Amino acid sequence: MSVAEIPLIPVPAAPAGHSYARITVDPHSGVGGAVISGVNLAEPLDDQTVAEIRRALLDHTVVFFRGQSLSSQQQVDLSHRFGPYSRVPFVEPIADHAEVIAVVREATETQSFSFGGIWHSDFSFLAEPPAFSMLHALEIPPYGGDTLWANQYLAFETLSRGLQRALRAIDGLHSARDAYSPKMQAVHDMFAGMTVKTSEDANRVQAHPAVRVHPETGREALYLNQQYTIGLADWWPTEQKPLLDFLFAHATQDSFTCRWQWSVGDVAFWDNRCVQHMVMGDVRGHRRAMHRTTVAGDAPAR
Repeated sequence: MSVAEIPLIPVPAAPAGHSYARITVDPHSGVGGAVISGVNLAEPLDDQTVAEIRRALLDHTVVFFRGQSLSSQQQVDLSHRFGPYSRVPFVEPIADHAEVIAVVREATETQSFSFGGIWHSDFSFLAEPPAFSMLHALEIPPYGGDTLWANQYLAFETLSRGLQRALRAIDGLHSARDAYSPKMQAVHDMFAGMTVKTSEDANRVQAHPAVRVHPETGREALYLNQQYTIGLADWWPTEQKPLLDFLFAHATQDSFTCRWQWSVGDVAFWDNRCVQHMVMGDVRGHRRAMHRTTVAGDAPAR
């Protein structure tokens, strides 16, 4: 079976309001995030457990598991239970597995920023951005390096009805030019533990609805982000900049975010269709190493 023939939703989520039987779900903040316990992710999961995890993820936008120990292949196998692999452009995978990238900050690095340190939704510049991303903590500094997620359902729902109506008719323009084009190679060379190969391909532009309807929940979410959204279709630069600056700040305000302080073995699993995320760049003199996998999604739609 080819990747194209693998269903995007191999195991549908448990129904809304489902009473969990295989896992325990505890909210992590008032605006998103939940800690799931009672499951060993290194073991094969039955369909009911997968359905319950997917339900929790849809309800809470990002879920966390503590104390897990996954090999590269086990993490890939787990990701496949939620959908097929989503390709990762520009970033070289680890030697052990083509579907895993290492997100590493070496102890010797002194720059004031980290890989992933600008608010973004993973690879929104692709025609079909990934639905989910999974991050497994392998080595964690004694302090710093937290990750934040911002709920984009709330970002949209708290706008005025007039601005909501206007945004529903707008396309955002997404590009990797300010992240992975050749002009950024010197920046990526600072990441001593990662190999990033910039390319002119990063200058391509992809249009997506500024407000997307989540294909599983049916809810509307703001779909613009500071890292990859470079403009608005059919708007003059002088018109779009004030609106984008406002929306970038509005969408990531503290009241929409949850924050995770990592421990070795933690797994974070989030829904790129309704959250943005970023890592704090406050690690000095300590190594931070993660393995990440991504799960395919479909083209954002109104």
